[in-house]
Amino acid sequence: MKTFALLLFTIFLMSSIDQTSQQPALFYVHRAPTVKTSKPPLLILLHGTGSNEEDLFSFADQLPEKFLVVSVRAPYTIEKGSYTWYELYFENGKPISNNAQAEQSRTTILEFIEQLKSKHAFDASQVYLCGFSQGGIMSYSVALTAPEKIKGIAIMSGRLLDDVKTRIAPKESLKNINIFIAHGTKDNVINVQSARDAKAYLTELGLTPQYKEYPEAHTISREMFADLLKWLN
Repeated sequence: MKTFALLLFTIFLMSSIDQTSQQPALFYVHRAPTVKTSKPPLLILLHGTGSNEEDLFSFADQLPEKFLVVSVRAPYTIEKGSYTWYELYFENGKPISNNAQAEQSRTTILEFIEQLKSKHAFDASQVYLCGFSQGGIMSYSVALTAPEKIKGIAIMSGRLLDDVKTRIAPKESLKNINIFIAHGTKDNVINVQSARDAKAYLTELGLTPQYKEYPEAHTISREMFADLLKWLN
């Protein structure tokens, strides 16, 4: 009888382990808000393919003080220090995405946001995604399929995957998403036409993204970053 009681007690302890001890699905670094608030808005930074969580985080101190800033590492490893949200290859000059991996990363980011609630205090109704290149692609994918989770997205040098268009939430549920799109006209990695097409598609959905073009290549220029800060503020 004592053995049975001990077994029940052990099971109870295991089921009662504090969830805060569990690590989120994705590795990340963060900067706490520098203004005192109990529930700050959350800004999640998503890097491009081949990079890591330290890339966009390098300008974290320049971001608005009100935000809890979280910079996330993509789940698929290319090599040490180099990660991707999904594999990408080219066929006849056209980019071909691993859609299964892209979908897994989309769901993982949503899972990560939920898990983050046990690690940091933030306003769950004020979650923003800011992504460069492939990170921008993932920002589109997450926000347009789960608009109830995301308040706004900043897309820098990204594009909207065709596969995601089949998963987009009902038009009515998208209307409150704030969107900033920035792209270089000399971008030879993701052509600026991708940004123009995304803007047109979002407009058809009844959205009004803030759209900016710059005489730049595949990069975040000073002017682009300055416009991002204006949008975030």
